[in-house]
Amino acid sequence: MICVQDIYDYLNEIAPFAQQEGWDNSGLLVGSAAQQVDTIAVVLDITPEAIRLAQQAGAQLFVSHHPVIFHAQKSFFAQEPAYLLARAGMSAICAHTSLDVAQGGVNDVLAAALGLCDVEPVPSQEGAPLLRIGRVEPMGAPALAGLVSRRLHAAVRMVSPEPEKPITRVAVCGGAGADLAAQALHAGADAYVTGDASHHEFLDARQMGLTLLAAGHYETENPVADMLAHKLAGRFPSIRVERIPQRNPVIWYRMDG
Repeated sequence: MICVQDIYDYLNEIAPFAQQEGWDNSGLLVGSAAQQVDTIAVVLDITPEAIRLAQQAGAQLFVSHHPVIFHAQKSFFAQEPAYLLARAGMSAICAHTSLDVAQGGVNDVLAAALGLCDVEPVPSQEGAPLLRIGRVEPMGAPALAGLVSRRLHAAVRMVSPEPEKPITRVAVCGGAGADLAAQALHAGADAYVTGDASHHEFLDARQMGLTLLAAGHYETENPVADMLAHKLAGRFPSIRVERIPQRNPVIWYRMDG
């Protein structure tokens, strides 16, 4: 019989928890390593709705990218996901920044989703490489924004110092990665695709001569949940793996006029 520890050990192989950032909270966050598992629920975010669907599927374990417990807490209330998991007798393993830097993890999946070729990690002096960089057929910034939007089903925000200048090298980092724009430029990127960017980060990118595209935190990271589900199903064929459906909780609304 497979138990939570077996799933943890496998995830530790493909995305070692020791490589997580010091501020992160990845690993077994709720439950028991000894709990037996016959159904795993895989999601980007462990939410009350996801827990309800996982219970209906008979899951004993959640595997997610975002930590169900992130910041230190002194209390847990009835509708918080960690409380609901414990009440339901479910465990949760969360692979956050450990999966961001892992080979085949968040950023390799994002690069593949965008169709980048000759993808390589961008060396970092601060630990395991986080950014990935690859090539695209030459295109202007608006065309790249259209490609990103179509591939990720995303609303894309962008700045470009020279919108019609051909882009051939694109760096990527899912989630909140705009602070790494200078590193992407130094690696030779013409454009950088990430999830979130502030107004001032857009201005800084344009000033340094880099096209910056923000395609949404959810949209740039959600594809990795499909990869996790696929890998878990392949490694543990006797276990049912349920990819719990989710939608971006952030709604873009614009009314012209």
